Amino acid sequence: MNLEMHAIPIEYPEGANIILGQTHFIKSAEDLYEIIVTTVPGARFGVAFTEASGPCLIRTEGNDDELITGCVTVLQAIGAGHLFCILLKNAYPINILNQVKNCPEVCRIFCATANPLQVVVASTLQGWGVVGVIDGRPPRGVETDADRQERRELLRRIGYKR
Repeated sequence: MNLEMHAIPIEYPEGANIILGQTHFIKSAEDLYEIIVTTVPGARFGVAFTEASGPCLIRTEGNDDELITGCVTVLQAIGAGHLFCILLKNAYPINILNQVKNCPEVCRIFCATANPLQVVVASTLQGWGVVGVIDGRPPRGVETDADRQERRELLRRIGYKR
């Protein structure tokens, strides 16, 4: 067996959040579209899904051409089947993540982030598959009382805590 590992840097539009996951059925793109549009009506987003059989196309949905194109670019860079990519603006992954996880076709979520991202991919003679992700940077220390207070204020300022 010929096995190689690759770290794929992921580029996506500034100001967007990305959700990357594994799914298994052609209706995934439409179902993910419906989840987002009904959960956060003001969200701008793109969705793309890579088929792993038949024509092996990248299927797309969304309401923002830049984000749809960004999803396609991400999935082309990874090169694996049965993946989905969601790029979001005017919403955060936390707004839709539980609904995405409950989508019957979704097998797993690899990440939901706005950080720098690398996808670790294994390749064999059959093809490519995601092993995991490297999301953001390593820890630089432990929060202080001032850091804790700043975190709590941020969550209240953006409306996630009272």
